[in-house]
Amino acid sequence: MSSPPPSASPSTGSAGRPGPSAAVGDRAAAAPALIWTALLVVYVLWGSTYLGIRIAVESMPPLASAAARFAAAGVVLAVVLRLRRGRGALRVDRRQLASAAVVGVLLLAGGNGLVVLAESGPPGVAVPSGIAALLVATVPLLVVLLRSATGDRPRLWTLAGVSLGFVGLVLLVLPSGGTGAVPLVGALTVVVGAASWSIGSFLSGRIRMPADPFVATGYEMFAGAAVLAVLAVGRGELRGFDPGAVTTRSWLALGYLMVAGSLVAFTAYVWLLHHAPISLVATYAYVNPAVAVALGALLVAEPITAQVLLGGAVIVAGVALVVSTERPRRPAEPTTPEPARR
Repeated sequence: MSSPPPSASPSTGSAGRPGPSAAVGDRAAAAPALIWTALLVVYVLWGSTYLGIRIAVESMPPLASAAARFAAAGVVLAVVLRLRRGRGALRVDRRQLASAAVVGVLLLAGGNGLVVLAESGPPGVAVPSGIAALLVATVPLLVVLLRSATGDRPRLWTLAGVSLGFVGLVLLVLPSGGTGAVPLVGALTVVVGAASWSIGSFLSGRIRMPADPFVATGYEMFAGAAVLAVLAVGRGELRGFDPGAVTTRSWLALGYLMVAGSLVAFTAYVWLLHHAPISLVATYAYVNPAVAVALGALLVAEPITAQVLLGGAVIVAGVALVVSTERPRRPAEPTTPEPARR
């Protein structure tokens, strides 16, 4: 899934979105039970999408299935917005449309597409779903590096968290007993995808995006799906493809990704941004990998070695340190880097 990071200013973001201060009253009125229910939805559904990707690509072309997922979710979102808000619900200017398209390509075609490719390789090359989630968890760390490269000065503890997270990344891919915990090529593919997602997340708070995050996400989905479809055709994924050969479990996984990952969890996430502190919402950055690793081990017997546990624990600790030390610089101004969302 994709949506831009929280606003960059107290009242409106750099793209003109309603900022956190506009929702202060809503936060005060939101019942704790509703907040934790929404958090649980984000924790479990986004954590489970990595396993959903693995099952979908068992018998589906990887990039083509990703294109179908985001195209279908984009259509549903656009229809819902049109029915609920009227004829002008999706109206944006050219600059906003171009910005949403760029972000969508970086997040979905680059970020999600490379993760799908990494999970779809043959045995010995494919990255297990739980490991993919751990590698993608480095996104907040990469965003901090992007901030530093553009003149921002993150806190010392933030930089310590970044360093700790990348130590965990090295532990995951470091050869032990002749082989690494994960295939190096697959791991690098996921890391490049995480870098693409990080750049998209970083840019989305700094360029002129559609004011409504739901509208922005709809255009991001269409742009990402279009590029994924072109890449799928270029790779020859549809040559000789027989939909009848797709297994039932792959169809069900694709439907799950469309509904649970791209619609339900995203809606819960946007609701949380307006009703809960960003420091609490951002905790899913280190809960999702734990959910993904557990589901992969329980449902498809993905191996969990001591090296995976150690490297994963170090990555999660680094991300937790970054999230917990990134505090608003002015009242109601979140600076927590945007983690990846699938």
